[in-house]
Amino acid sequence: MTHAGPAVTGALACALAFAVASPAARAQDSAALLAEGQALYETNCAICHQSTGAGRPPTFPDLRGNDNLSDPYLVVSKISQGLGNMPPFPTLSAADITAIATYVGTAWGNSYGGPTEEEVAAILAEFPPAEASRSIWDGVFTAAQAERGAQVYRAPCGLCHGTRLNGAPDDNDMVPGPALARQGFLRAWDGRSLGMLYTYTMSTMPQSNPGFLPPEDYAAIIAHMLAVSGASPGSEELPADPWELGHIRIGPEP
Repeated sequence: MTHAGPAVTGALACALAFAVASPAARAQDSAALLAEGQALYETNCAICHQSTGAGRPPTFPDLRGNDNLSDPYLVVSKISQGLGNMPPFPTLSAADITAIATYVGTAWGNSYGGPTEEEVAAILAEFPPAEASRSIWDGVFTAAQAERGAQVYRAPCGLCHGTRLNGAPDDNDMVPGPALARQGFLRAWDGRSLGMLYTYTMSTMPQSNPGFLPPEDYAAIIAHMLAVSGASPGSEELPADPWELGHIRIGPEP
């Protein structure tokens, strides 16, 4: 019994110390989560919704004061599975989606907060598991598909992005668009997926009539972009499927 008092005192001291430290620790964890969420948002979301969250309505909704962000199931399912102009991000983990959802739910004056990682994991468990991710350097398109994409590319894309995909029009007065191949393109899209590129392209290109081409033509144009960037063809065509394309990463050659 003579040792019980000091033991209890020590336990209480530890508990009190934890209670005093935990608010600061929680604040530090929260700041780290928001920083991670912002970094992931800039890589995966800002190209459509902008860094300000303003989006480009109606194609890409404004996230500022958007009440849809109060529904954790809607937020998580749309990030993971995609919907409409929203590409799927099947390779993002529960921790990644938690960070993005928390950042979006608290940035730009929003007060929706975000789900816990456990809640996100429970929602993700309802959907098919993600496949192993691949790279654009893994032979993800065929030579014939890339050649077909080169033919399709000329009229709707070449005027603004150049016949050599360098973003410089050859002989016209059109405003040049960004480069669609080689190192500049690979750097701009580094870390993103072909699913994101495919959905974004269909939703916005060509500017005069977005989405007018058949889905297979958009996939063929992307195959052409990859071929011009130096990626080698394989035995299977690039699918016109955002979910499957979401598993293929863009980046410089390893």
